[in-house]
Amino acid sequence: MSANHAAFNLIFRFVENYISPVAGRISSQRHVMAIRDGFISAMPFMIVGSFLLVFAYPPFSPDTTWGFARAWLDLAKEFEGRILTPFDMTMGIMSIYICAAIAYNLGKHYEKTDQLDPFMCAMLSIMAFLLVAAPKTNGNLPVDSLGGTGIFTAILVAVYCVEMMRFLKAHNIGIRLPDQVPPMIKNSFDLLIPVLVVVLTLYPLSLLIQHHFDMLIPQAIMAIFKPLVSAADSLPAILLAVLVGHLLWFAGIHGAAIVSGMLQMFWLTNLGMNQQALAQGAPLPHIFMEAFWTFFIVIGGSGATMGLVFCYLRSRSAHLRSIGRLSVVPSLFNINEPVIFGTPIVMNPVFFIPFLLAPMVNAVLAWAAMKMDLIGRVISVVPWTAPAPIGGAWALGWDFRAAILVVVLACVSAIIYFPFFKVYEKQLLAQEAEEAQRIAEESQQTA
Repeated sequence: MSANHAAFNLIFRFVENYISPVAGRISSQRHVMAIRDGFISAMPFMIVGSFLLVFAYPPFSPDTTWGFARAWLDLAKEFEGRILTPFDMTMGIMSIYICAAIAYNLGKHYEKTDQLDPFMCAMLSIMAFLLVAAPKTNGNLPVDSLGGTGIFTAILVAVYCVEMMRFLKAHNIGIRLPDQVPPMIKNSFDLLIPVLVVVLTLYPLSLLIQHHFDMLIPQAIMAIFKPLVSAADSLPAILLAVLVGHLLWFAGIHGAAIVSGMLQMFWLTNLGMNQQALAQGAPLPHIFMEAFWTFFIVIGGSGATMGLVFCYLRSRSAHLRSIGRLSVVPSLFNINEPVIFGTPIVMNPVFFIPFLLAPMVNAVLAWAAMKMDLIGRVISVVPWTAPAPIGGAWALGWDFRAAILVVVLACVSAIIYFPFFKVYEKQLLAQEAEEAQRIAEESQQTA
């Protein structure tokens, strides 16, 4: 036991001294925060668009004769174009929303310190992004780079535009107007020089890349990031993300928020490619997306604690039983702070191993199931608070085999947690017995 505690203390000190400070600095860095908040701001468009995609491509065989399925398939086929129009205006151009939202949030960070107008930052970034991602061709605006493949460009353009505005503002480069001019007119003229500078820097670069490489900037950036995107979709990358996120959680830092913020750009790029493949009738290429993390890896919340909560409900310890009752409903909606801090699991050496192991085992099993085509792959953005079995099926286009897998994974997590739960339960029962005896002795003395 002493050797185990020594090993735990060594790991904990390493996380506390080396990983946590770095993770804390990254998560509080203004550009990272703006990117994270930008993705969150654009999420409603993606959820609605994903829902319509599922409606346009029903999860049934084209040869089915079942009445409801046949009617849905026929309806979707007849009105496919009309159904997909809202999808094209949401998921299909999601990089525009992301670019504007990131620029707005970064501009908001500089609003007080550098007197930037967040709305003007967003407008400038939209113009710049369309300039490099959708230059007019034969009277039409190409939209191929406005979806998932344009996300990396959207991030870079948003950050560049805001930082350029900040630089020009800091060096008093702009058109000065008298103080008597109304603020809105003044703000619009403040944007004039940044627009000119951004156009004169980004557009020649875009023309140069088109001339030499016959591709737009988003296509060039995707070509550069392609190995990284592929690596991020691999099982080792998934396990590394799970490990880092849960090590941070165990040290008391919200690791899931940090890891998901860093992976969001890869997740949405993968999602866009899966949706494009679905529309083309091609095999879905990617596995690792936010819904895979939420509904298959961390079932019930970080640490995949839903199985542990069900163990608590049958516990002989009054403390654990009360935590189980308090946590069971939130856990169904992937909220597990009551069990994380009520147990507590954070910095509790008894639960160190299962807290890391359960989600990693879930990741391996779910990844293998998708790789072997036992279930489908993610095609939808789903609210993270959706109950896991429903959210899993929803994310895969209402593939109810996914719901069955989620239940199986929750049971696997419960099995992993069970021996450690029994050890902790035994400790608490001893403490509760001592406490009961102490209270009884005090009562006798009082009597």
